[in-house]
Amino acid sequence: MIKAGIIGTGNIGTDLLLKLIKTDFIEPIIFAGRRMSSNGIKLAQEKGINVTDKGIQFFIDNKIYIDVIYDCTNATDAKKHAKIFKEQGVKVIDLTPAKIGDLCVPTINPEAIKTQDNVNMITCGGQASTPLLNVISKHCDLEYIEVVSQIASDSAGMATRLNIDNYIHTTERAISEFTGCNNCKVILNLNPAIPQVDMQTTLFIKADNIQFSELNKDIYKTIERLQEYIPYYELVMPPTINNDVLVLSIKVKGTGDYLPEYAGNLDIINCAAIEISKNLL
Repeated sequence: MIKAGIIGTGNIGTDLLLKLIKTDFIEPIIFAGRRMSSNGIKLAQEKGINVTDKGIQFFIDNKIYIDVIYDCTNATDAKKHAKIFKEQGVKVIDLTPAKIGDLCVPTINPEAIKTQDNVNMITCGGQASTPLLNVISKHCDLEYIEVVSQIASDSAGMATRLNIDNYIHTTERAISEFTGCNNCKVILNLNPAIPQVDMQTTLFIKADNIQFSELNKDIYKTIERLQEYIPYYELVMPPTINNDVLVLSIKVKGTGDYLPEYAGNLDIINCAAIEISKNLL
């Protein structure tokens, strides 16, 4: 069993905790936040998980044996935490857009966690788009990429809202790194509509020499692979060329572990983090 800790008890951290409890290969040892009154800590206590409201100070003051820490705080705090966990010899899977360690996507470079002290799970939009963009890049000459993600406002906690600029920069960096295209733009919309909208990400790609048949086949193969660890990842608009622009769109529903099914943005980054963790076994 992989012994794990989580720091950050907001939406992402609490959803991740509930997912870890359901696995048969990760044992959550400690759930660290800042307020004992937080919904996440209260839920963890109900589940019999050890909790603390001391945050990073708990790990400084206590020697606790864990194989990996999932950082679900925010980009600013994650940079401070990374130094401490490195000194302690604990691997970090960073679910903030802090860009400290290698950017990591399960379908592209899952082995990074074996050799690196810290890997970064990019963003929900990054995990939704980069697997497909990486495949597309092998079947055309990319000129421009635009990624537009929409999530329900109710699924975006305080850390997500604090990290908007980091979200954009980190996702753009991941797209460039995994496609070789430096001309890209990322947009994130927080939709306040009621009833809440599902997470949806649309890709707009301008490219030359598109090998459409091969590209299409590989897109569907990649989606099958993604659905192995993100059950409700769905292609809602298949690859289409419109006015010389390749367009496709995906939707992600959540499994409803913490927030309702509309919060697919939590599922996609947390499921990716758990999938990466398998390489620690």
